[in-house]
Amino acid sequence: QVQLVESGGGLVQAGGSLRLSCAASGTILSINSMGWYRQAPGKQRELVATITSGTTTKYADSVKGRFTISRDNAKNVVYLQMNSLEPEDTAVYYCNADIRTAVPFRVANYWGQGTQVTVSS
Repeated sequence: QVQLVESGGGLVQAGGSLRLSCAASGTILSINSMGWYRQAPGKQRELVATITSGTTTKYADSVKGRFTISRDNAKNVVYLQMNSLEPEDTAVYYCNADIRTAVPFRVANYWGQGTQVTVSS
């Protein structure tokens, strides 16, 4: 069984920074794409950033230049460095990954439980 566990959320003032981490555990053979999504109250979940196993990155226009996604393949961890945070960034942030597991032998998409990020003005 695979688990994605996020950490690093919290309350920060506008202009501040936070770093989110997401660690994958379980019978993992390999991890393809990893990413971060967010969902604000009353809104749909949206993509924030993704990174492939080859470290190709993609960002939502709203976070380009402020957020940086990275990963440590040896530790099965993905990070999201968030700088120049704005009140509009307030949301629950979710980790997502496409993971090949040994038991059962398959590729499946997994979600973390989410971590709250609140940016005060």
